[in-house]
Amino acid sequence: MTKRSLVCLSLLATLVVLAGFAGSVYAQDDSQSTPPPRAMFRMLPGHPHPDIAPPAASLPSWNGSFTYGGTNYTYNMVGSAPSTNTSTTITTYIIPVKIVITSRSGTKTTFDPSHVLSNGNSVTTNTVQSPIFDSTTTYTQGGVDVGTTQYIDAFQRANFWGTVKTDTNSHLLLSVSVLAEQTLSPSKTYGKTGSPFGFTAGEVDINWFDAQLPGLISKLGIQPNTFPIFLTYDVYLTESGQCCIGGYHSSEGSVSNPQSYAEATYVDHPGAFSQDVSALSHEVGEWADDPLTVNYNGNNTPCGILEVGDPLENNPNYGGYPYSLHGFTYNLQDLVTLPYFGAPPSTSVNDWFTFQGESLTVCQNGS
Repeated sequence: MTKRSLVCLSLLATLVVLAGFAGSVYAQDDSQSTPPPRAMFRMLPGHPHPDIAPPAASLPSWNGSFTYGGTNYTYNMVGSAPSTNTSTTITTYIIPVKIVITSRSGTKTTFDPSHVLSNGNSVTTNTVQSPIFDSTTTYTQGGVDVGTTQYIDAFQRANFWGTVKTDTNSHLLLSVSVLAEQTLSPSKTYGKTGSPFGFTAGEVDINWFDAQLPGLISKLGIQPNTFPIFLTYDVYLTESGQCCIGGYHSSEGSVSNPQSYAEATYVDHPGAFSQDVSALSHEVGEWADDPLTVNYNGNNTPCGILEVGDPLENNPNYGGYPYSLHGFTYNLQDLVTLPYFGAPPSTSVNDWFTFQGESLTVCQNGS
């Protein structure tokens, strides 16, 4: 299946948002003419391999549904159904990916997640210590305490608060560890440097990058019951020469038991697209609500598939909200809840359409 974005505007694909950076500079060392940057994310439909025998361990997931306009819409999500009142923990791996880009003149530029930030942490360490994996932040949404937990768990609890407020043991947690750093060196055809948002960044073709991941997943012994996240630093992905993709999620492997995975970049420039862990929060949130990228197949809601980060990308700060933790201010992207897609408003906390209580209606940014 060909790779494609799933734009809410067309009810099929990822919302692509124009960045609107007044005065931002776009330059690229190996090209005289390039389109202006666009801040965007991707979901790549899964690419199963029928000849691969499925391993024994599968990613825990559950199926749910809601009715809108007389039509029943089904979905698949990570973990356990909120009504079971149970907690599910997913083993999660951060795989730092060093990108080495060689220009036509032979100059090498390296973008390495081991880079030490101004707070003394490496990019990788700062990611692991973020609210996506740290469970000490209390999330109070519109006066309702949805839990002291990880960011995506808090979102899912708020997403199903109509059930979770009584089934309070419902959780989706990530147990994170860091695997060995991997190095990728795209050829000049697939990798360049540029300054799409006023700083030097790597720009790597998404199709080339994605083609490298099955080999890395196999090399590292990663299994389908776990969630690998490939972390880059100051690197945007491109598609057909168009920058800039902050992250994506997909699945690959056996037809009956595919491997879910995600990629996200950590940008070390406050206010820029994909700053710190904002892209990662976007992709982990979308993975939680469509882990095996199957919800696009016949289950389009009135607002498309459950790409819960896309409708908010064009909000101020790219939809990000600040959270201070360990002396650092992280930016976590807001995510839409099921009522945005047509579920009854009582499904979510305060009948909200987003985790942060943005004023949305069904498909405000869609049809």
